[in-house]
Amino acid sequence: MKITLCLALLLPFASSCVAEQQPAYGSNPPLILSDIPLEGPESFSLFGEPLQRPDLPEDVLEARTDQFVETLEFYYANPDSEAALVWLGRRMAYLGRYREAIGIFTRGIGIYPDSYRLLRHRGHRYITIRLFPLALRDLHRASFLAASVPDHIEPDGQPNAMNVPRSTSHSNIWYHRGLAHYLEHDFDQAERSFRHALRYSTNDDMLCATSHWLYMALRRAGREDAAQKVLEPIHADMEIFENFEYHRLLLMYRGEISAAVIEEEVEAASISAATLGYGLANWFLYNGEPDRAYALCEKLIEETPWAAFGHIAAEVDLHRKSKEAGAARRDSGL
Repeated sequence: MKITLCLALLLPFASSCVAEQQPAYGSNPPLILSDIPLEGPESFSLFGEPLQRPDLPEDVLEARTDQFVETLEFYYANPDSEAALVWLGRRMAYLGRYREAIGIFTRGIGIYPDSYRLLRHRGHRYITIRLFPLALRDLHRASFLAASVPDHIEPDGQPNAMNVPRSTSHSNIWYHRGLAHYLEHDFDQAERSFRHALRYSTNDDMLCATSHWLYMALRRAGREDAAQKVLEPIHADMEIFENFEYHRLLLMYRGEISAAVIEEEVEAASISAATLGYGLANWFLYNGEPDRAYALCEKLIEETPWAAFGHIAAEVDLHRKSKEAGAARRDSGL
């Protein structure tokens, strides 16, 4: 089923649900999806270029559309449900419709202003569309609200091959908070957030993901000795279900895999090239090869999906480099 056709059918579906189920509603009538803008780019890059909705492979699009429709049915049967709003927004985002996902999360936050779950997911998607200050606002509040709540496994929307969720509500909040600080080049605050995330990284997948970004934040802050300590728990035989690229990068940082091997893997990769490529670009940067680093960042923003964290981070670095070069020219009177 084409997503354009499917979403065109959603408003009549919504209207019929409202008509049929109105007596069962609580104080929060269902969201009408036509109220959320459907046209135009999803966002703009830091260079002002439009970021269009990604084209998904037909089989992926069909599967995710079916999942979205199932979630929509659950939502209309439970319009007062926080969980239904969380999942409706998540399923919308998996379709690459990030603005609409943010609209759904915002609707939910209007009903549940103290929902750390909704704030965590909206914060994630603010990162996707390059609104880092808004992401930090949501993720700071989410971490405050979640502090008094026991941690729990967060179900995956796109499960790994083992179908075993690896992240938790608390690890995700602090991980994304650290990422937002990193993208603002506030490496000290990024370190603090990633160290909080490590407390909840109780399996090898989350340990690798969090350690990778913590290592990079420390290296970018010039704290090589502290970064080396982050690598101490890392070894080749870790139980990895999903974060294979982070694991391999950490092994490269330890000297167990060469940068040349990782560079070959970046050339051969597709979606994972953003993750591997940005880690490698950073490695070049803090090992005295900035030209190679920025050339690789250019390649990443040309060839990898714009919603990938590695792509976003490469874009941030290139944009800052461009701004710094412009400021230097102005200062020199050129």
